[in-house]
Amino acid sequence: MILHLRRFLALLLALVAAVLAVLPDGPLVDVLVAARDLPPDVPLTEADIREVAMPPPLAPSGAVSRAAAVGRGLVGAARAGEPLTDARLAPVDPGVSAVAVRLADGGVAGLLRPGSRVEVVGAGAQVLAADASVVAVRDEEVVVVSAARAAARRVAAESLAGPVTLILR
Repeated sequence: MILHLRRFLALLLALVAAVLAVLPDGPLVDVLVAARDLPPDVPLTEADIREVAMPPPLAPSGAVSRAAAVGRGLVGAARAGEPLTDARLAPVDPGVSAVAVRLADGGVAGLLRPGSRVEVVGAGAQVLAADASVVAVRDEEVVVVSAARAAARRVAAESLAGPVTLILR
């Protein structure tokens, strides 16, 4: 009986020591996170973000202030609670549109990430958008790219006729 009590107390002390070891020593840092699931290329508002206190070792580098985030858009979608950093934010440009395209070669999708720069090429090797940005990779066949509004219209029209090819830059 005494042996079981000693083992229980030893386990309890080890558990308390483990909890104390992971608690932060100093002050917490406020980090901006997405308040809800957010789409890319839409200006962020006060309602889209919230602050979360984190221990400094867990706070991501490049964390941004509320003033730096409001009015800017995300380069790719963000899930609720995801920290917002300078690498995820871009100015919202009214002259840019996003368009979903079906890929001629689904293997290319595995090489793409939000923010990847690509050229969109249609039938006959015609360059439809010379400097497009990948917004999202939906699956092996569908990718959302953003480009200048006129180029996005060309890409949309061409993708209605058939799949397009992306050239990584």
